[in-house]
Amino acid sequence: MSFSDAHAFAFSLATSLMAVIVIFRAGDGTLSVMPASEYDGDLSQIVREIDPFAP
Repeated sequence: MSFSDAHAFAFSLATSLMAVIVIFRAGDGTLSVMPASEYDGDLSQIVREIDPFAP
């Protein structure tokens, strides 16, 4: 997934779930997104966090 696709998906997910979403780099180098509360991987692999409550 490209960064722009991942960012758009993460933003949509964050606003629909009203939860913080992280964009992270998986072991094979691809980007993926998931709720921050469920992410238990390496913190250095997080590319960006999308917080729907941030101004």
